Parts: sequence; C-alpha cells; structure tokens
Amino acid sequence: MSHQEADVAFLEYVVKALVDHPSDVKVNRVVDEMGVLITLDVNPGDMGKIIGRDGNTAKAIRTLLRVVGMKNNARVNLKINEPDGSKKTVVLKSVDEVIEALSA
Repeated sequence: MSHQEADVAFLEYVVKALVDHPSDVKVNRVVDEMGVLITLDVNPGDMGKIIGRDGNTAKAIRTLLRVVGMKNNARVNLKINEPDGSKKTVVLKSVDEVIEALSA
C-alpha cells in the first residue's frame, strides 16, 4: 500500500467499524495545492454514529487522519457529506441583519 492510500484505508477501516451499513461507506481522495481532501459519504442512518455527541467522534477521526497525514508528510482534511434530505437547515444572514436583530 502506498503512502497515498494509507489515509483512505485507515478512514475506511475506522468508519466501517462504526456504522451499521459498511457497504454504503464511500471515500473519495483529492490532492491539490492545499493538501489532501478526503470526502466521506455514509448511509443517512449512520450519520449520528460518525458525527457523535457534540461532534466528538468526527473530531477524533479528523485528528487521527491528520496524524496519519503527518506521518506521510501530507496535510489531510476530512469533509463529511450531508446526506440528501438532511434535516439540518442553515440560515445565512448578513452582518446588518444580525446587528439589527441584536439591537431590537
């Protein structure tokens, strides 16, 4: 296994051990001038297991991936893709809207 594949193999091993649907785990690795970006897709029912309480599981996975990357002289980042139909809604407001709401 090459250094380039070590981070993906590690991530797949950890994630598949945590989820109920390991066959749904998809990992994609892209290298650019910023370093290595690994994107992770899992079954929507497994998102909670990957994120963990207060995001602690995801933070731990990211930390371990960075260590694997440092060992191989690479900057590794992980993006966990939100499943389609996710209930999480992000509302973007302008700075003016936020200041107006705070002063009301």
